This record gives sequence, structure tokens and C-alpha cells, in this order.
Amino acid sequence: MTSTEAAVARIRASASRIRQRSLKMVHHSGLGHPGGDLSAADILATLYLSVLRREAGDPLSPSRDRFIMSKGHCSGALYATLAEVGILEPEQLGTYMTPLSLLNGHPDRNKVCGVEANTGPLGHGLPIGVGCALAAKMDKADWRTFVLTGDGELQEGSNWEAAMAASQYKLDNLTVIVDRNRIQQGDFTENTINMEPLADRWRAFNWAVAEVEGNDPAALLECFSALPFEPGRPSCILAHTTKGMGVSFMKNKPEWHHKIPSDAQLAEALRELEECAG
Repeated sequence: MTSTEAAVARIRASASRIRQRSLKMVHHSGLGHPGGDLSAADILATLYLSVLRREAGDPLSPSRDRFIMSKGHCSGALYATLAEVGILEPEQLGTYMTPLSLLNGHPDRNKVCGVEANTGPLGHGLPIGVGCALAAKMDKADWRTFVLTGDGELQEGSNWEAAMAASQYKLDNLTVIVDRNRIQQGDFTENTINMEPLADRWRAFNWAVAEVEGNDPAALLECFSALPFEPGRPSCILAHTTKGMGVSFMKNKPEWHHKIPSDAQLAEALRELEECAG
């Protein structure tokens, strides 16, 4: 097995655990957004295991790469990822969205180490990311900023104001990853506002764009290894994913944006995820 194959196998196993843990969290609390948690798991696992520069034992190191989970409603997947890499204790996940828990439905940097920005109101993550990337440029620092957005979130105009600023300041240390699962709250994105031609829209704002299978860790690794795509231009990765990935009865079903699995559904989902991991 090559080093790349070993990295991919490790990421796949991690993504499976992230999916299982996030589903258990949602089921236990009776709250959450399981469909988006599942679609984003491979992206998060790839970033945290193989892409982000992090200091072991020091999640607040000034030289760290910054990651901003703009689609903050999918906090279950983020917390499960932080537990996967040792920033959170796995036992803490059982408190998800319970009264007085530090693990809010929307991540809070004042409560959870490893959360870079408070997100949840959609459209805020990319503007914050632009500020981070600009600060690094001004300080002549080499750390990078990554922002994960939902595709429905791009209907928020603040994202496009931020995109213009990123281009103006030539922030090639900034990468936005779009979780392009084509479903937002209640319906498919294209039935709400047509997103296409999405890649051309980013290019029109002078971003360098790549499209990738967002549930394929090998493809994600290859894509991330090419960053920045062009010197002097911010990078956009359109990650084509499946909402509810890994669970047959959740895949591409708008109702699983925020539906809570029953005991039987959770058992079936965990069984399917275990089989896929095996």
C-alpha cells in the first residue's frame, strides 16, 4: 500500500466514524441536521487528517491553518471531527445540544476550542474567512484559511461581497469549499434559486475554480494538493456531494436536512455505515 493509499484508507475510516458519531448525537438530542453532516464528513476528515496545518497539542498555535465551518448548522459533523483528531473528548459528544452544553447547535468559539468563528446565520463564514486571509497577508504569514459553505447558503448576498473583496486583495491563501449536495432546508436548491452555472459565477468574480467528487477522499486529496490553483487568485472547490451520504434511506431526501432518526432508523443507518467502512 502506498502512502497515498494509506492516507485515503485512514480518511475513509475517519469519515465513517464522523458519520456514526454525528448521527448518534442528533438522535440522542432530538435536534440537528443529519443530511448535511453526512454530506460533509469526507471533506472534514480530509481537511483535518491530511490538509490543515495544525500543531499537535496546541489547537491555538498562531501558525495554524484556519478552518471556518460557515454551514454552522452542521455542527454535529464538526464536533465529531474535532473529537476524531483529539481536540474534543469523545465523551463530550453525548452532551450535544443538551441544556448548558458547550456543544451548541451552532458552534461557538468562546465555548469550544478548535472553533475559529461563531457561525450558523448563513453567509457569515466567508466574510470572516476573507478577514482572516487578509490579516495573514498583512502580517506576511504563511498560514492559510479554508471555509466550508453550503450551496443553498450561496443565496446569501454577503458571500458575493466577500468574494469580490477576496479577488480585489488577491487572497490566494484563501480557499472556499462548497458542499454542493443540491438540497437545502425543505427542498432542492434549484427549486429555490437556480445555482447554475455555479462554477462560472465564481470565475466571474475572478476566483480560480476546481470541481471534485466531494465524497471521494482520493479526489479531494488530489484537489487540495494543487492549492492555490492560481497565484494571486482565491480558490474555490465545488465539492459535489450527496446529502445523507452513506445511509440509503437518507440519500437525496430533502426531509433529512433536519429530520431526526428513530431508534430503528438509527440502528439501520449505523449498520449500513459499518458495512461501508468494512
